[in-house]
Amino acid sequence: MKKVLIIHAHPEKKSFCSALKDQAVAHFQTAGAEVKVSDLYNMGFNPVGDKHDFLELSNPDFFKYQAEQTNAFQKDLFTPEVKAEMEKFLWCDTLIFTFPLWWFGVPAIMKGWVDRVFAMGFSYGAGKGVYDSGTFKDKISFAVLTTGGPEIAYGPNGKNGNLETILYPVHHGMFYFVGMQTKNPFISFSPARLADEERKSELTRFTEYLNQVKNSANLF
Repeated sequence: MKKVLIIHAHPEKKSFCSALKDQAVAHFQTAGAEVKVSDLYNMGFNPVGDKHDFLELSNPDFFKYQAEQTNAFQKDLFTPEVKAEMEKFLWCDTLIFTFPLWWFGVPAIMKGWVDRVFAMGFSYGAGKGVYDSGTFKDKISFAVLTTGGPEIAYGPNGKNGNLETILYPVHHGMFYFVGMQTKNPFISFSPARLADEERKSELTRFTEYLNQVKNSANLF
């Protein structure tokens, strides 16, 4: 893990989720890695994939997003905002998503990053494979997230369901889909309900997680 890209999706800099992001940055920099952060809210990143992603369209009369993505990749027609994020992703050997679990998924701004950056032609399709045949097999990926509900709510009898199932769209449908090695996530349950000392313990636990995640088993 020498080139780390963190995609961060929390609007509050003082949140515990943001503290986890900051901890990851410090951890990897201390280990001698280069770290880049796309702080999506701070950037004002537009989550909406649309015609504005492209300098020009191959078919102005009927807009098909994936077809235009493929054309843009082949002819270098992505706008600077999209292209900059693609270049960061190509640069990294490790991709980390840090986010709060909202409505059983990632915040819309992070989903929009995936929609726009993991474009057809760039990350899959147009001769590129998926899953075990994916383009980015040499990259490691994992999610770091906070929840509003307590851990018991996500247990076998919890009302919120199994987190393995909840995170499947991220792990399988985003990370593994483009070929990345996908690791188990780090989950901090309901940090808003924790005392200061408990949050400090969570940060210590996170450091321990970061020390071993590279050598841990892949999910798929």
